[in-house]
Amino acid sequence: MAKTNKIITQWLRWPIYFRITLFVLLIILAFGEVIALVEPNEFPTTFDGIWWALVTVTTVGFGDYVPETYLGRGIAMIMILAGASFVTAYFATISATAIKKQHNYLEGNVAFKGTNHVVIIGWNEKASEMIDSLKVVKPYKQIVLIDDSLNESPLIENVTYIRGDATNDLTLQKANILKADAAIITADQHKNEHDADMLSILILLSLKGMNPELYCVIELLTEQQSNNANRAGADEVIRTYKLTSHFMMSSYLAKNGLSQFYSELNPASGNVFKVLPVTNSFIGKTFKEASYQLLEDESILIGIKRGEETKVNPPLSFQIQHNDALIVFTH
Repeated sequence: MAKTNKIITQWLRWPIYFRITLFVLLIILAFGEVIALVEPNEFPTTFDGIWWALVTVTTVGFGDYVPETYLGRGIAMIMILAGASFVTAYFATISATAIKKQHNYLEGNVAFKGTNHVVIIGWNEKASEMIDSLKVVKPYKQIVLIDDSLNESPLIENVTYIRGDATNDLTLQKANILKADAAIITADQHKNEHDADMLSILILLSLKGMNPELYCVIELLTEQQSNNANRAGADEVIRTYKLTSHFMMSSYLAKNGLSQFYSELNPASGNVFKVLPVTNSFIGKTFKEASYQLLEDESILIGIKRGEETKVNPPLSFQIQHNDALIVFTH
């Protein structure tokens, strides 16, 4: 009895459309075999019987094989009553499953199975702009969007929407965070600055807790949480308040339409910043000499990164050392 219950339990765990498919196949095979035994003259081979059973159950009815005896027709009637109901249930189940899966995808309930993808947390104008840029720079890069404010997916190509709390392990598992390439945490636009930064730090801790090797970029709106972001393992901290204020002040001081220049900083325009390790050909050279050398490759040397310190447009006599990195603007 226990063994029987175990078999029934295992059987019920199978998807319903799979179970219905097995029933339909068994009906077709069984009735095909029986009709070939009952009417061997009309159905010379078992395959002929199976063919007749298939076209009859599916209501196609070619009429190339027809039972002639009362017994054969009785068997056909039983098969039609039994088989047609299962076939109808089969296609209804398949349709319902497809519709349900589509709804689950739109509602962000389908887990992402890909790898080496970028996870963007939070849906807002910044996220939309990043997705547009990434589609231009890396058109084949898969993107997973995690958000709990959208009712359904924004339906953007190469973007999988996961609805949920980014601090919840189940949500991060759905996003396949263990196989992700990087994660970008945008500030929650529905919260005040302090609460938004606190939430971003908590999300960062959740990400690093599940995948310590994940490259994480976090946006902060205030200075108070910068140290906490570094302690939590942020690989890059974007201080929006500083960037915005600096751009606005530069525009004021220039008074000559710098906003058009800022738009050209978008990677989608083909211009990108790169941090390049120093090669032997640059060691010992001055900033001026390195700038001329990079200009030949149509790249502009912006500054030098030395340890935790970054020098933008240093003196022309500034000498490049072995462990430095070059900040380059290129396309």
